Amino acid sequence: MTDRIEVDAVDKVLIRRLQQDGRASYTELGKEVGLSAPAVRARVQRLTERGVLQFAGVTDPLKLGLPVMALLGIKVEGEVGAIVDALEGIDSVIYLVSTAGAYDLFAEVVCRSMAELSTVINDGIRTVPGVRTVESFPYFGIHVHRFTWDLP
Repeated sequence: MTDRIEVDAVDKVLIRRLQQDGRASYTELGKEVGLSAPAVRARVQRLTERGVLQFAGVTDPLKLGLPVMALLGIKVEGEVGAIVDALEGIDSVIYLVSTAGAYDLFAEVVCRSMAELSTVINDGIRTVPGVRTVESFPYFGIHVHRFTWDLP
């Protein structure tokens, strides 16, 4: 785990606004927090360099022709790090976390069809040395997908 990074009230306002609109200008943000655009830029850069903020373009898999999405519960044996490294190399895997409980790993995948999902699971994930079982939970709909949450 990484060490917690302290943020002040101004940082929190900037983070909240950037969660809502990552393309907000430094000038706009400066007006909201009472700082100049260069001062806001410096704060945002500091937050980015420390890993508090990341900027990414969020895509809609459905609009890109990837209508099949699933969460995969994966049980493994042996060196988890090597298995994670192998699974990271599978293009359809868009999210991968280690966990405790019934599964060792959860992977989220996006595919063009159920046939492709089957191929990803059977010819990709199940062939990785150390993968014992894979259980798939296909999505029927995405009801909440948040990029904003309250800051501590």
